[in-house]
Amino acid sequence: MSTESPGRIRVLLAKPTADCHDRGVRYLARKCRDAGFEVIFMNFLLASEIVNAAIQEDVQVVGVSSSSGGHMAVFEELSESIRRHRMEDVLLLAGGVIPDDDQVTLRTWGVRAIFGPGTTAEEAIELMRAHARQEDPTR
Repeated sequence: MSTESPGRIRVLLAKPTADCHDRGVRYLARKCRDAGFEVIFMNFLLASEIVNAAIQEDVQVVGVSSSSGGHMAVFEELSESIRRHRMEDVLLLAGGVIPDDDQVTLRTWGVRAIFGPGTTAEEAIELMRAHARQEDPTR
């Protein structure tokens, strides 16, 4: 938990630079802010940029949205880097258009939930709140 904003849930939402389908993740970012979360939104080229930002921003949640493919390589590198940096307490989420077969693999890599088209922002927010309560015994 960040020392700058005690009690606030810090969320990093990221979108690959080449993936211009960002309406859903931007909507989620707005809903998270409305719910009182501190949201960092970024575009990225490499998964290492996400991990570096997550470390610098001391986030509890990392969500990556992908709607144009390429998500498997990103999440494989991301999950390996999260383990390497001992960030297992960070909730890793996926969103966007991700085929069912890929979802099975993503879950084995540590992706806790996958939010596809039609998922409400409230579902994601509730999962993030539940995770934050588990991580912070003072809540």
